[in-house]
Amino acid sequence: MKEKYWDYFGPNGSGKSTTINCILSLLNFSDGEIKIFGKEMKPDAYDIKAKLGVVFQDVAVFEELTVYENIDYFCGLYIKDKKLRKQYIDEAIELVGLEEFAKFHPKQLSGGLLRRLNIACGIAHKPKLIFLDEPTVAVDPQSRNNILDGIKKLRDNGATIVYTTHYMEEVEIICDRVIILDKGKVLATGTCDELKELAKIEEKVTVEVNELDKKYIEGIKKFDNTDEVIYKNNALLVTYKKGKNNLVELMDYLKNENIKYNKIYSERPTLNDVFLELTGKELRD
Repeated sequence: MKEKYWDYFGPNGSGKSTTINCILSLLNFSDGEIKIFGKEMKPDAYDIKAKLGVVFQDVAVFEELTVYENIDYFCGLYIKDKKLRKQYIDEAIELVGLEEFAKFHPKQLSGGLLRRLNIACGIAHKPKLIFLDEPTVAVDPQSRNNILDGIKKLRDNGATIVYTTHYMEEVEIICDRVIILDKGKVLATGTCDELKELAKIEEKVTVEVNELDKKYIEGIKKFDNTDEVIYKNNALLVTYKKGKNNLVELMDYLKNENIKYNKIYSERPTLNDVFLELTGKELRD
């Protein structure tokens, strides 16, 4: 694997978790083959599995064990030397920021701390390839930042990471290569910048304006490069298909029509825009 950081993202039910389960030989697949480190992956490929770290969406720890004991158990499945294992456990606890909670039991931890413990259990043995399946779902902002910082440290320390999520901002922060999945099919793959080139829009301009008559919205829709105009909750969003002076044109229009606004800013298409274009904007279960 040349890339250090792959990310799979897609809507709910797109096949992200199923893909990981197939790669790990936890599910049967109908066609093709899977190789990891140049070897075919099978259910009994224990030499390969010893080099893998896996953190699933659902927290899987032992309630009767403390934080330290949980990490010790999972790390001990691979690291038999007690001195080395202690070093690895201490490093894992520090990585996820659980130093103050080493003697706590899982039931004493918040949801965010449980997620951190789950990650520590999966990576303590220092695997070369780590699978993280939506590790920041339903956690508080502090824990989320801690988890993302820890994942970046794992990457910087030499691990290759496969990361699934539907949080676009996480993808842009930490991922080298991205795959967009939907209904079990790969819709696009590339770097973040490469995927953004797939967007059908060139620019988005947002204007904070308290009141805007419908006639002005219709006027903006007549601009040569306008793709879509939406006015909602005192915010005017104008997307453009092309062009480089769209912001100036819009500001001139607002000035000429004597429309007062609080704030105006322009931005390039995001991964979220590409994601919605490729997978659709309808709600998913």
